[in-house]
Amino acid sequence: MKKNILQVGINLGGWISQYPAYEHRHFQSFIIKDDITRIADWGFDHVRLPIDYPVLENDENPGQYLEQGFSYIDNCVHWCEENGLNIIIDLHKAPGYAFDDLGKASLFNDIRMQQRLINIWQAIASRYGEKPNRIALELLNEITLSSSDPWNALYPKLIDTIRPLAPQSLIIIGGNQYNAADQMQYLQILDDDNILYTFHHYSPLVVTHYHAPWLNFTEEYRHMISYPGQGKAPEPGFMDRYPQWNYSDEFSDEVYFDKVYQAEKILPALDFSRKINQPVYCGEFGVIDVAPLQNRLNWTRDFIELLIESKVGRALWSYKALDFGLVDGDGKVVSEELVKIAAMTEE
Repeated sequence: MKKNILQVGINLGGWISQYPAYEHRHFQSFIIKDDITRIADWGFDHVRLPIDYPVLENDENPGQYLEQGFSYIDNCVHWCEENGLNIIIDLHKAPGYAFDDLGKASLFNDIRMQQRLINIWQAIASRYGEKPNRIALELLNEITLSSSDPWNALYPKLIDTIRPLAPQSLIIIGGNQYNAADQMQYLQILDDDNILYTFHHYSPLVVTHYHAPWLNFTEEYRHMISYPGQGKAPEPGFMDRYPQWNYSDEFSDEVYFDKVYQAEKILPALDFSRKINQPVYCGEFGVIDVAPLQNRLNWTRDFIELLIESKVGRALWSYKALDFGLVDGDGKVVSEELVKIAAMTEE
């Protein structure tokens, strides 16, 4: 099995993706060279750089790419090269698709949006495809559809566009349902040794997304679950109001959340890896900053140990602020112990 060079990484969320407002002052200051140097000094070997498409083109002039937007990527690539880090260019939000606004998704039934996505990747690959040893390309973040079929039909077209421009670059592809481990089995597998299949892991949400304001159930499910610890059933009527959770073990007082539980959740990804005889990668995982610190430490330690034991590379979500940061909005380290855990290796 080919070894994945992306082993110990961290996401740069909140910079040119999921930014509070489209402001170049923010883009110029949220992440600077000193941040990349600090990440390298901590022992990470790569960063995952999420990018929202409006940084690269606007909806009024599709196909007219914004040099200033590309300059932020250029800067990050340069800083990473100076510090010996690899980088994943992750298209986090695309024309017609955003993982956190599924109600407006049109990408998979609008050929114009698909062509815009193809053209964006042509522009990215043209610019960065000559550095295959440093830069990996992640096609789109957290597809969520009723079936994997539309994604299986679209992403080979993206690869056909990228490959002539970046023949040796590592291309990263995730599966359905927010890159769920158990959805990887439905991906179309292409005959390409330089594809890395990825999954994300935030299980159980009642621990990792404690009081997350963007999840509607947290207003009613107010139990604080210790990790490791026993699950707790919600109040009567909760499952009637949130029927999407009826088949989940998240809201049960019969489940114990621990390292064994996490191992069961990522087993489909490991089975997939063995089946295709290629490594897999965990591009996101983490615990929200309003959760008890001990929960963050225990959960993160358990999960990273599992990934190390399974020889799966990873990128923690996230470096700075954005509810999951190792450092706060002012750049202050939240927990030195959490930093050490996040940068753990098998040595």
